[in-house]
Amino acid sequence: MTVESLFPRLEALLPSVQKPIQYVGGELNSVSKEWDAVSVRWALMYPDAYEVGLPNQGVQILYEVLNERDHILAERTYSVWPDMEKVMRDNDIPQFTLDSHRPVRAFDVFGLSFSTELGYTNMLTALDLAGIPLHAVDRTDEDPIVLAGGHAAFNPEPIADFIDAAVLGDGEEIVLAISEVIREWKDEGRPGGRDEVLMRLAKSGGVYIPKFFTVDYLPDGRIQRVVPNRQGVPFRTAKHTVMDLDAWPYPKKPLVPLAETVHERYSVEIFRGCTRGCRFCQAGMITRPVRERSITTIGDMVENGLKQSGFEEVGLLSLSSADHSEIADVAKGLGDRYEGSNVSLSLPSTRVDAFNITLANEFSRNGRRSGLTFAPEGGSDRMRKVINKMVTEEDLIRTVAAAYSHGWRQVKLYFMVGLPTETDEDVLAIAALAKRVIETGREVSGRRDIRCTVSIGGFVPKPHTPFQWAAQLGAEETDARLAKLGAAIRSEKGYAKAIGFRYHDGKPGIIEGLLSRGDRRVGRVIEAVWRDGGRFDGWSEHFSYDRWIECTAKALADEPVDLAWYTTREREYAEVLPWDHLDSGLDRDWLWEDWQDSLEEDGAIEVEDCRWTPCFDCGVCPQMGTEIQIGPTGKKLLPLSVV
Repeated sequence: MTVESLFPRLEALLPSVQKPIQYVGGELNSVSKEWDAVSVRWALMYPDAYEVGLPNQGVQILYEVLNERDHILAERTYSVWPDMEKVMRDNDIPQFTLDSHRPVRAFDVFGLSFSTELGYTNMLTALDLAGIPLHAVDRTDEDPIVLAGGHAAFNPEPIADFIDAAVLGDGEEIVLAISEVIREWKDEGRPGGRDEVLMRLAKSGGVYIPKFFTVDYLPDGRIQRVVPNRQGVPFRTAKHTVMDLDAWPYPKKPLVPLAETVHERYSVEIFRGCTRGCRFCQAGMITRPVRERSITTIGDMVENGLKQSGFEEVGLLSLSSADHSEIADVAKGLGDRYEGSNVSLSLPSTRVDAFNITLANEFSRNGRRSGLTFAPEGGSDRMRKVINKMVTEEDLIRTVAAAYSHGWRQVKLYFMVGLPTETDEDVLAIAALAKRVIETGREVSGRRDIRCTVSIGGFVPKPHTPFQWAAQLGAEETDARLAKLGAAIRSEKGYAKAIGFRYHDGKPGIIEGLLSRGDRRVGRVIEAVWRDGGRFDGWSEHFSYDRWIECTAKALADEPVDLAWYTTREREYAEVLPWDHLDSGLDRDWLWEDWQDSLEEDGAIEVEDCRWTPCFDCGVCPQMGTEIQIGPTGKKLLPLSVV
C-alpha cells in the first residue's frame, strides 16, 4: 500500500520555524524511490540536527549501499529542533523522512547511528514523534524494527529497553544481510510476527536482540550474569568487519547540503582501524585491524566524488590519516592532479611523529594554509606513557619547530584531563609545554606573531578499552584542575596572549561516562531526563547537568547504585561488565594486562604498533578471521594528467 508524502501538510507550517530549509529535502544526490516498487524499506537517522547529521559518513555510506539495491529503499531523517517539535505536535505531524517526507513508522527498519551517547534523548523524541512506542516490549507488527549502530552500539545496554536490535562494527555488509532476512520473512507472509523476524536475526550471531537476554544482578548492584532467555540465541554477538575496502568505495555520490553544515567537503576514508594502541581510545580498539584503501581507489574516489558533488575540499579521513603506508604518494599524486584548481586537500588528524613538512606542503599547495592540529593528549612524558601515546616532548618541539620555520603561524594542541594516575603536576605540564612551543616558534621564525591554542577535553572511560575498568575523575576535581591550568597559562607574562585556552568543563563528561559504561538500569535515567525536557544533550546550550543529576537520583533511588557507582568507581577484574557478552574481538585478558601495564609503579609499559612489529595477541585477527591489510602497493595515482 502506497505511503503518501506528508509535505503538503508540512509546507505551510515551515515559515513558522527557524531554518526551515533543513526540513525540505531534495539535496543533490538524494534518492526518492517508489514505495510499492521495493520489498524492504529503511529509515536512517543520525540523531542530531541536520547540520551535524547530514555530513555523517556512516549514514551516507549505508544510504547509498541500500539504495543501490533495486528491492530496497532507504531514506534519511534527523532530529528536529524544539520549535519544529512543537509545530509537529500541535499539528499532529509525525517524524518524517527528508527524501520523500514519509512517516518513519511506515518503514520496516528505523536505523540509528550513534557516535556519541549524548544523542540518546534525541532518539526518544524521534520515536515519540513517529508514534512508535518508546519501549520495545510494547511494539506490534505495525512498528519498524528499531536498530542501533555506530560506536556507542558497542554498549547498547543503557538503551536496551528502547531498541529492538543492535549491530556492532562495519555496516556495509550486515545491512544487506538484515534486509535479506526481512525480505524472506515478508515473502513468507510474516510468520510468527515481530518475534520471529527478530529471532531469525539473532540466530545469525551478527545482530544483538536485547530482549532475548536476561540480566541478573548481585545484591551490591553488580551484574551477576547476562544470558539468553530463548533457545538458539548465541551467548555472544560478534562485530562485523569489512575486509576489502576497495570493494566498497562509498560514498560514490555524496549528499550536497542545502543548508550550512559542520563539514562541507568530500570525505574519503583512506583506511579503517588503528593499532597505535592508545589505551583511552575506543575508536582505535573497536575498529581493528587496520585495512587500507589502495592509492588507486583513493584517487578514483576523489575524482568521482568531486565530479558528483562540486565540493572544493577533500578530506582524507581515518583515525590517524598520516599513518597510511602510501600517504606521501597519495598527497603528491592528488596535489599534482589538482594543482592550480580550486580543490584543496585536508588531513584532519595528524600524529606528531607522523608529520613532516613535505607532507604538510603538499596539503597546502593551493595556497590554503590553515593551522596545524596535534594531539599529545597527556601533558607530561610520564602521562603519555600511561596512555601509550608514544610521543615525547622533544618529538613535539621538533615537529612544531619544523612547522613554524616553514611559514606556519598557528598550532593547535589537544590534551585530556582526568586520565588514570594523573596528578596536578601532569596537568600543569601542559602550560609549560605550551610556553616552550611559543618560545620555539619565535626562535625558529624570528617573528612574534606565533600562536598556540591549547584545547582540553575530559577523559571518559569507554567500553572495550584497557581503561574500561578505570575510575573517572569527578566533575568538581576536573574543573579544579582546569582552573589551575588556566591560571598557570595566564601567569606566563610575555606568553599568555600568544596561548589560546579552550576547554569543556567536567559536567557533560560525567554524564557521558554514566551513559558509556551504564547497564539497563540507566535506561530509566535517560527516559526521566527526556520526559523532563532533555533534548540535544550534545549541545552545551541545551545540556542541563542539574536535570541529569536530579533524574539519576530519582530513577535509581530504589537501587544499590548511583551516579558515582557508574562513573568515579574503579572496577575489579572479576566484575561482569555490561558489555562483556558483546564481542569486539579483543581478548578481555589482554585488555586487563594492558590496563595493569599502564599502572606499573616504575613507569608504564609501552606497547608498539602491531602493523610494524610482531603480534601482541590482542585477539582480533584470529577471533574475527581478519588480518592487517597495509601497503605499500607500489602503484601510482593515475591518470597523471593535471585537471
